[in-house]
Amino acid sequence: MDDSTLMTDTADTRDTGTDYSRRFLFDDADIRGELVQLDRTLADLLAVHQYAPGVCRLLGEFLAAATLLSTTLKFEGRLVLQARSEGEIPLLMAECSDQLLVRGIARGAQHATSEAFTQLLAGGVLAITVEPLRGKPYQGIVPLSENSLAASLDAYFEQSEQLQTRLWLASDERQAAGLLLQQLPAQLQRSAEERARQWQHASTLAATVSSDELLQLPAETLLHRLYHEDPVRLFDPRAVRFHCSCSEQRSRSALAALPPHELEDILAEQGHIAVDCEFCNQQYRFEREALYDLLADGRGGTVH
Repeated sequence: MDDSTLMTDTADTRDTGTDYSRRFLFDDADIRGELVQLDRTLADLLAVHQYAPGVCRLLGEFLAAATLLSTTLKFEGRLVLQARSEGEIPLLMAECSDQLLVRGIARGAQHATSEAFTQLLAGGVLAITVEPLRGKPYQGIVPLSENSLAASLDAYFEQSEQLQTRLWLASDERQAAGLLLQQLPAQLQRSAEERARQWQHASTLAATVSSDELLQLPAETLLHRLYHEDPVRLFDPRAVRFHCSCSEQRSRSALAALPPHELEDILAEQGHIAVDCEFCNQQYRFEREALYDLLADGRGGTVH
C-alpha cells in the first residue's frame, strides 16, 4: 500500500488514549472498511461494573461490533446490539449512536465465570435494532448458533440479502477492537465476476488478521500489513467514547408510567423515590414535591 494513498494522523491515536473509528476505501474496488479500537471507552464502562474476565471480553466485542455496524448506517439515532440467552449471561447489550457514543451492559451476569462464548450465551438469539430519531425502528434477529459474535453476525448478513459484510473482533479485559469489510453498490466495477473476485481477495486477506494485531497496531500499520499491494485510502479518525443517555427527565418519564398508588407506596416506605441507571450507576432521587403532578388519584385529581 503506497503511503501516499493514506491520510496521515496528526498524532498516533494508540498513544494519545483516544478511541476511534477509521474508515478506509479501496480505490479500484467497490469495497469499504472500518477499523475500531477502544481502550478508554471499555475502561470507563467497566469502571462502574464488576464483571468476570470472560464477560468483560465479550462485552468489549459487543461494543466494538455495535460501533462498526453503526458506521454502515446513514441516520441520526442509535444502533443496539442485544443478545438474550439461556446461558450464564441472560442479557448482554451494547449500543452506539450516530455520534459514536457507546454504552453497554451484561445483565444478570453476577455469577458468570465461563470463558466460553457457547456457555456465556448458550441457546441465545441476537437482535440488531436500528432506532432512528425520525422514522420507524427496524430489527433483525439471528440465532447465536456459532462459536463467536463475529461468526453470528456474518451469518446474519448472509441471510439478510444485504450487501456482503464481514466482521473480525478482538477483546481482552482492557481493550477491544474490530475490523469490518462491506461490499458497496456497483460503481467502479460493473462485472459481477470481477466484483466477486475483488471481494474474495479483500476478505481473504482480512481473515489473516490476528487478535493481537487488531488490539495493538495503529490503523496505518495494520492496513499496510493486510493490503500493501492494494491502493487503499484511510480517512481521518472519528472519536468514540463512553456516554450514558440517562437523565433526570428520562427517569421522571419512567416514573410517570407507574400507577400513582405505586408511587405513593414507595414514598410512604422510603420518603423518596430513587431511580438507578444500570448502565452507569447514576442515581436520580425524587422527593414528593418533585412528583406532585404524577401523584394523581386515578380520576384526574391530586393527592394532598
